[in-house]
Amino acid sequence: MKLVNIGFGNCVNTDRIIALVSPDAAPIKRIVQEAKEKGTLIDASCGRKTRTVIITDNDQVILSYLEIKTLTHRINGEEESEGGSVDG
Repeated sequence: MKLVNIGFGNCVNTDRIIALVSPDAAPIKRIVQEAKEKGTLIDASCGRKTRTVIITDNDQVILSYLEIKTLTHRINGEEESEGGSVDG
């Protein structure tokens, strides 16, 4: 089991992640709303703007303020520079 920090000390098991998606599309907004109604939404954005919606294999929907690019680098174990992006 590998955990990835999704912001503010919150971590997610990478083995359970199905998708990292942008919250801007209407279908994703619907998924978030349905998860909220079912009680399967986890808001790990701590009041900040949601930049990534994490969908897991057990129907949990997790909101993060980190960008998809940042989370992808963290999941892949790539180092981040001080600016929050990967050098390369």
